[in-house]
Amino acid sequence: MVHFPIPHDGSNGWGTVDDARYRIGLETARKLDPEGPERLEEALKGVAPDLYRHIVESAFGDILSRPGLDPKTREIATVSALTALGHAQPQLRFHLNAALNVGCTRAELAEVLMQMAVYAGIPAALNALYLAKEIFAERDAKGLS
Repeated sequence: MVHFPIPHDGSNGWGTVDDARYRIGLETARKLDPEGPERLEEALKGVAPDLYRHIVESAFGDILSRPGLDPKTREIATVSALTALGHAQPQLRFHLNAALNVGCTRAELAEVLMQMAVYAGIPAALNALYLAKEIFAERDAKGLS
């Protein structure tokens, strides 16, 4: 059975402060990309700062931190889903980098994206492969694997 956290104050969770979820979410996000949370916060600052907190608490604190999958497997699933969506390039960029940061190889990611050609369509897979190629070059320039 899957359990989702329920706020202890009886509210529906919107607008409540849940420091534990936020702390866990930040830790999880920083394991995937040490600078990722700050970049996201800066991008949403002045536009939707509450969305930043919601993403950290729910996506990273509630889901990506769960113990049911190891981080590498979870990132492969996330990269696959974002590739299939076909319109989430900033998120796909983050998670392609995160996948590499948690142990996926470039060859494994290329295989995942090739498989997406069958299930998500060739255009979606090509877009993701072009983005992956860009990321690989950026990482090479920084001396990262």
